Amino acid sequence: MGLPTTRATDPVARARLLARIREAVLSGAPAPEQPRPVVFESWRRSLAARVDPERGSGPPTIYDAREMAEIRAEHPLAETLPLLRETLVAIADEAMHMMIVTDAQGHILWREGQSDVLRRADKVGLIEGTRWSEDAIGTNAMGTALAEDVSVQIHSAEHLVRAYHTWTCAASPVHDPDTGRIIGVVDVTGPVRSFHPSTMALVHAAARLAEGQLRSRMQARDEALRTRCAPHLAALRHEHGALVTPSGRVLASWPHDWLPVARLELLPSSGGGALTLPDGREATLEPLAEGFLLRSGAPHESADGPARLTGSARLTGSAGSAASAGSGEGVSVAPAHLKLRFLGHAPTAELNGRRLRLTQRHADMLTLLALHPAGVTAEQLATGVYGERGNPVTARAEIHRLRAQLGAAVVRSGPYRLHAELVADFRTVRDELRAGRVRAAAAAYRGELRPGSEAPAVTEERELLAATLRRAILDAGDVEAMWLLAETPTGADDLELAERLTRALPPSDPRHATMAARTELLTR
Repeated sequence: MGLPTTRATDPVARARLLARIREAVLSGAPAPEQPRPVVFESWRRSLAARVDPERGSGPPTIYDAREMAEIRAEHPLAETLPLLRETLVAIADEAMHMMIVTDAQGHILWREGQSDVLRRADKVGLIEGTRWSEDAIGTNAMGTALAEDVSVQIHSAEHLVRAYHTWTCAASPVHDPDTGRIIGVVDVTGPVRSFHPSTMALVHAAARLAEGQLRSRMQARDEALRTRCAPHLAALRHEHGALVTPSGRVLASWPHDWLPVARLELLPSSGGGALTLPDGREATLEPLAEGFLLRSGAPHESADGPARLTGSARLTGSAGSAASAGSGEGVSVAPAHLKLRFLGHAPTAELNGRRLRLTQRHADMLTLLALHPAGVTAEQLATGVYGERGNPVTARAEIHRLRAQLGAAVVRSGPYRLHAELVADFRTVRDELRAGRVRAAAAAYRGELRPGSEAPAVTEERELLAATLRRAILDAGDVEAMWLLAETPTGADDLELAERLTRALPPSDPRHATMAARTELLTR
């Protein structure tokens, strides 16, 4: 969607006209020309989000430099970057522009271009890790493309915030060929004076090329999955069945007309389970090494009793389905299993036995949610993770990404809380202390809670848990509990603990010499 050709085709002249249009619309005076509908609607949404047109505070920084490498590596657009560079960067350099790629929330993941333009962009916050959604920074091509799901160009004073009137930008959303959802935006941005009429068409074409590459790779993965998992389908013999991708697409079925839909809507945390087909028949979703096997009939029972369900699924119609079958009914299943091992220097997390790759912020948020089973507000998340200057908007953006990774059924809202069978080692230590089992608490304590985190809520809990455990162990005088604590990084420099163990352990115990030497070393 390009610029209107009315009145002025020169970009600078057009910028002056747009400035008069903006001033008139914001003040309620008659405008020399109406803004484009896509721009007017974006202004309306931005103002409703309380974006100040005159004193924009700049985009919020969501990710720091340490987090960016991991986030980029995990993003699906990473594999299209060579294609986008080949298509856009050289042209952007010549036009004194730069290429930007964002995720689905408007966070800038990559930017590349001419060095002078990059230096100018630094001054207005067009840098990696910042968020450019409309609610954060007002009308801009990246945010508006995400909001409207269209290719759009925003020129000069079409930006709501005055600070960006010297810039022009063209952006196009990129969709996941599997789900159809937006996964990011491709954008070319630069100074107003260097605007070229063909920029929008070029950006739109680059986004479609990226989608084409993603589609080709998806089809290759599908074919490989069909080949590897075909024996599972063949082994069903007299049962009906289907091969299903991790996202729920039906790749193959037997007989071919058994399923009236082309997609199963799976929870992100689904581990399989029973479901009811639209015609009332029972079926079972069984996890494979890759994807799922759907077979007719209820789950088989083992010697230990009925199969335990750890996920859920329901049938829905989708584009390309053989027939419409309605939404189907969900099934009641057990909550997901979430395991957090956040004590010590190698924190890990697992969901239904699957290892999770968490950013530092997401690990901080999971810690906070685990400590508050009843839930927390966005304001409490912002303060607990970012401190007194934390912004609830930033916290909502992060919790949205965490929900996308774990599933809305696991991280619920209103207030934000965990809905899962949770095992967290730091909560286990507290539970054992409350029950008076000091030695069990010491055995569960592998070290400080997330020692690398600087989040205020995590820091407070880290210090409180360490101090509470230490005091309980010393008061109890349990030699084995004291030894377990002395073996952790927390207890290694504790002089009082070393002295107590030296006195309590008999000289015949090999640990006595260790503690005596440590006492002498710490005393020096």
